[in-house]
Amino acid sequence: MDVIATTPFGRRAMTLGMLASQLDAGDIEPGKVVDKWKIFRALCEARAVLDIGDRALAVLSALLSFQPGNELSGEQGLVVFPSNAQLSIRAHGMAPATLRRHLADLVRAGLIIRRDSPNGKRYARKGAEGAIEQAFGFSLAPLVARAEEIEAAAALIRAEQEAFRLTRERISLCRRDIAKLIQTGMDEGVRADWETLFLDFRGLVGGIQRNASIEALEQALLSLGQLRSDIVNTLEKAVNSRKISASESQIERLIQNSNTQSPSESEPRFETKQEARAVKEPDRPSVPPAALTEDVERPSQTYQARRGDPSVAGLRPFPLGMVLQACPDIVDYGPGGVIANWRDMMSAAVVVRSMLGVSPSAYQEACEVMGPENAATVMACILEKAGHINSAGGYLRDLTRRAGRGEFGIGPMLMSLAKANPPATRKTG
Repeated sequence: MDVIATTPFGRRAMTLGMLASQLDAGDIEPGKVVDKWKIFRALCEARAVLDIGDRALAVLSALLSFQPGNELSGEQGLVVFPSNAQLSIRAHGMAPATLRRHLADLVRAGLIIRRDSPNGKRYARKGAEGAIEQAFGFSLAPLVARAEEIEAAAALIRAEQEAFRLTRERISLCRRDIAKLIQTGMDEGVRADWETLFLDFRGLVGGIQRNASIEALEQALLSLGQLRSDIVNTLEKAVNSRKISASESQIERLIQNSNTQSPSESEPRFETKQEARAVKEPDRPSVPPAALTEDVERPSQTYQARRGDPSVAGLRPFPLGMVLQACPDIVDYGPGGVIANWRDMMSAAVVVRSMLGVSPSAYQEACEVMGPENAATVMACILEKAGHINSAGGYLRDLTRRAGRGEFGIGPMLMSLAKANPPATRKTG
């Protein structure tokens, strides 16, 4: 292979970088062979490291298509000599000026070498037997000479991408764990400052930038992991405490049952005739006829009062700060545009109910089944999702029925809305 440096034709200047590329290309190990498309794929992966654009790679792909076979070796001439018109067709119709600019980028990046003829034209001279003896155009020899460097750069990029992928997966798992553990703690009534923990969680998640570096992602993962450990420790203490309480209760019952000196067992008691008559004929309460009539006319009053207990439907009120974090729009409907307590929250919910066309009976039923705080929370969630709900009243009645059957939880709805409202947009009362 000719290792004599060649200078570019015309006004193009010779640079030390071009000279270095030519010298490296002339120092290819004998017998070295690379797959041209494999090395091209590695170039595409490592283009950020090599500072080469995708359009320049499209031009390089077109140049490689003019080299016969799939292998590049030092024994071949490795010079392709297509005209700009032919090269433009294989580069998907790239404009001549754009084509020349990207060819210059490839030369500057040391991926191809110009082998210019005396008149600057690209052509080849063949010998008597028809074999090419000398060609003028673009040499692909740098791809063979720098194959190890290119593949190492591609491997580095792949390793970084894999690290990004694994770190983001771990962050996603950690986020899911924290959200569900917080919800579990609140649903189970574990004593802890869940509102502060939730706000800390949203602050960590909101601080993760879309284009964050691997260092920033690892730091975020470390902080989320620490928060998850704190929550798990809190829940573990609650589990152990309940186990101890249950064990003590069982021991106490065992002691009571094993007391053989109980008067009820050792000294049987016989009922008197008056007591037996009292058992057989219990005294009727002295109730006015009007009260009995009222009870018949309102048979569901006791049932409705029982349904108003949040523990019956399995719903407990969430911290007000968490609700406002997930549903900031309802703050605008509070007294004076402020929600400072649950009284303000329930007043705002009534305003929102009227605005969304929810009937008073539907909202009253929700209050009876879920409790007033949870009904106001659900109205705040419906306000946030109003653009995706056709009938707010029908939607509320459906949630109320599901809550009555124990099939609806407010936690997942709040968590979903909290993800759409980063901490920076939170409105406080």
